[in-house]
Amino acid sequence: MSKAAVLDAARPEFDAVIRDIADYVLDYDVTRSEEAMQTARYCWMDTIGCGLYALNYPACTKLLGPVVPGALLPGGARVPGTSYELDPVRAAWNIGAMVRWLDYNDTWLAAEWGHPSDNLGAILALADWLSRRRLARGEPSLTLREVIVAMIQAHEIQGVIALENSFNRVGLDHVMLVRIASTAVAARMLGCSREEIRNAVSHAWIDGSALRTYRHAPNTGSRKSWAAGDASARGLFLALLAERGEMGYPSAITAPTWGFQDVLFEGKELRFSQPYGTYVMENILFKISFPAEFHAQTAVEAALALHPQVRDRLDQIERIVIETQESADRIINKTGPLDNPADRDHCLQYMVAVPLIFGRLTAEDYEDEVAADPRIDALRERMEVVENPRFTREYLEPDKRAIGNAVQVFFRDGSATDKVVVDYPVGHRRRRAEGIPLLVEKFERYVRGRLSPKHAERLLAICADQERFEQTSVDEVMALMAV
Repeated sequence: MSKAAVLDAARPEFDAVIRDIADYVLDYDVTRSEEAMQTARYCWMDTIGCGLYALNYPACTKLLGPVVPGALLPGGARVPGTSYELDPVRAAWNIGAMVRWLDYNDTWLAAEWGHPSDNLGAILALADWLSRRRLARGEPSLTLREVIVAMIQAHEIQGVIALENSFNRVGLDHVMLVRIASTAVAARMLGCSREEIRNAVSHAWIDGSALRTYRHAPNTGSRKSWAAGDASARGLFLALLAERGEMGYPSAITAPTWGFQDVLFEGKELRFSQPYGTYVMENILFKISFPAEFHAQTAVEAALALHPQVRDRLDQIERIVIETQESADRIINKTGPLDNPADRDHCLQYMVAVPLIFGRLTAEDYEDEVAADPRIDALRERMEVVENPRFTREYLEPDKRAIGNAVQVFFRDGSATDKVVVDYPVGHRRRRAEGIPLLVEKFERYVRGRLSPKHAERLLAICADQERFEQTSVDEVMALMAV
């Protein structure tokens, strides 16, 4: 063997990406941002509400519970809205699947997309399990303040990586970022050392990612509703391994030939435009009005505005023009048959047709009964989707992060509606004053729909005040949500 072929086995320093994540969760005080802490409380409420709402759907509930019948863990982590007590890894899977099932929780849009509140699966399951262990030893439970601190950190890790790095363009699914963020914050919550957190995070990168094929035609399906729960559970599992002393892999990202960048990222280096702080939670996008893929939120709002003008003229429509951003054009511009709810809630045309016809868009509108209405596909066939360069440009501008859409309807007699343009959805930071009261109503609706009146009232009172919320024990709030 030639000298040039001999590999240097000297252990390198941990990759900078891994070091930065570990340093952030250990050293950065996110509580310095009052806005981030307050937004995180609303984010917790919204995420829990989405999970409770999903329990109305048998397609979701059939997947929940222990991985095999009878594998319960009395005193383990509880799953909100159910009677399940499970090992924390399985509980994380359950919570994460519930949260993501209806595509109704928060969103982050940049070079990569995702839903940072998916990390609550790992965070809440671990917090409950740790709290019950502490109480058994006569020690105090963790508080919700500690939960939302972890949420802010997980949001930031997932969101900052997503700013400049498009994993979808190489066919990888964004749930890899859920696994990476969940691993880091779970390891910190477990009390891992800096070295142990680095070890854990290196494993999260080594895992690579799922393929995005289950999000796109012709394979769109319900895996996209539990993939994030799977990722958050995996993150917690890797953190627990690191706590036991499992070794890490310092150049998991940058190793020539065998590292993440060479194997899965086409040899490109990961790029970062800013350090970790509290930016993502402060700018998070809430899905308040519609359970719809976020690139379509403003299109749905525009279609609702047009409903009164078109509801009595549906058979006179010649064409419908939808102007959108490049990202929406690429991922939710979809023609042909739609076979299941997961297919429909990722179809821009379907999400515009329903509000034009019915003046609404709810989770129930993706089910087979509504989808069978022939008027929906008739309208879809008359739709033209075009990219608007301004929408694409402002989508990526850091001071805007707009998600613009426009809808206009043209009739056979030559008349047309106005073109309705919506640049920012109601869940955007620029519309917080308008959006938060609606978010609170959404949360209350789904809490009252699942919990007993007594427990619902107590939970709503806790969530109504920032100080009370932060001081409330995890054990108390999880007990209130047990059914």
